[in-house]
Amino acid sequence: MERKLRQGMGGVCLFGTNVESPAQLRSLTDSIYAANPDAVIAIDEEGGDVSRLYQREGSPYPGSAILGILDDVDLTRAAGAQVGWELRKAGVNLTLAPDVDVNSNPLNPVIGVRAFGADTELVARHGAAWTQGLQSTGVAACAKHFPGHGDTELDSHHDAPVVNASEPELRTRELVPFEANIAVGVASLMSAHIDVPALDAENAGTFSKPIMTDLLRDELGFTGVVVSDALNMAGAQAYGGYTGASVKALAAGVDLLCVGYSNTEEEIEQIVTAIEDAIKAGELTEARVSEAHTRILAMVKASAKRAAEALIPEDLTHGAVPGMGFEQLKSAFSVSETARTRLAARGAVKGVQWVRLEPAANMAVGDSPWGPFASGVVADLVVSPETPLKNFVPNPDCVVVVVGKDNHRHPWAREAIDELRGHGAVIVDMGWPDLTEPYVDIATYGASRAVGEALKEVLA
Repeated sequence: MERKLRQGMGGVCLFGTNVESPAQLRSLTDSIYAANPDAVIAIDEEGGDVSRLYQREGSPYPGSAILGILDDVDLTRAAGAQVGWELRKAGVNLTLAPDVDVNSNPLNPVIGVRAFGADTELVARHGAAWTQGLQSTGVAACAKHFPGHGDTELDSHHDAPVVNASEPELRTRELVPFEANIAVGVASLMSAHIDVPALDAENAGTFSKPIMTDLLRDELGFTGVVVSDALNMAGAQAYGGYTGASVKALAAGVDLLCVGYSNTEEEIEQIVTAIEDAIKAGELTEARVSEAHTRILAMVKASAKRAAEALIPEDLTHGAVPGMGFEQLKSAFSVSETARTRLAARGAVKGVQWVRLEPAANMAVGDSPWGPFASGVVADLVVSPETPLKNFVPNPDCVVVVVGKDNHRHPWAREAIDELRGHGAVIVDMGWPDLTEPYVDIATYGASRAVGEALKEVLA
């Protein structure tokens, strides 16, 4: 990696496996800048369920959905700034956030609580505020996933999602938050590997010139860097593997190629060769590649200039949004009368019998401690697709509390909840709930460690 950076490779994307401690991370980023002072050092830090800084222990931040429910743009701006300062201290100059998708589909398997909400204008104002806070610290933001991943029922990590909205719907819903981010000067946008037939009947967003250039550049006037979503995702691999996807993305108007993770030197060389061959064959112009390089360098220089002017606060407290505490987190929760009644009627019970519903890990979130289980709670029973609920025996001295994520989306979770209801269980959904379905009594709108600690206070 050091050799490639010295040769001019654009930069790296850090994952949770690259982060052990603040000191270790700063040492790593310093070594990257030593190899290439103009390197992009990117990370997926969304300030909530998706956290690389805190992937090992679970995030101390609330997450976007809760910020949207609280609807305090100053607080959202402060949350973005807090993430920015921590990244600055770590030596990261680009975070792949905020997620400004409008989560209009409650069956969405990959966005959910990563979004600020399902209301277009709310998402627009909070996405812009988070970006402003983040970029005030000298770290570049990346609004994602253009042209909008909110109205999907498939995850582009595994499949090829389709958004069947009409062009007028897209313009009045999906595009509005991106326009708001462009208006406040967001440094970059991330493309989505999703099919949007109303905009391009042939190619997914990342690989579509009508979307990436004609719409985003020429019509919406975006002049910053377009970053591809990871090219190792299923939604991209269909375009010719790493090499074909890289060439096609560049030709469509993408500037910075996020290749994926754990790539070999051979794979990187194959991508470089494919780009050179595409230029020779006339499939890609040298001017397009040069344009991409110029934009990336301009973003790095602009962030460095802001960083030189914005001093990291001496009293910076890690993992705490100024002005935000558990009372605000709890006020964002939706607590049904059923839950209030059952918890109030606990009487002489001695505690909680925890049942953990464990869906397969969302690839964007990764393997990370979540909810109350990130801060000391040990589940008495774990139910998953592989280990369905069988022969449950309730503890008569406890109230049964069932904790899951996106409960309504999983048949095995619905079956377990149906049975546990008979034992007077209180059902918690720490994902994106469907309040019209009988699979949630307490909705927390996030599963970060901070939200889990607030949940324990609610139950207490």
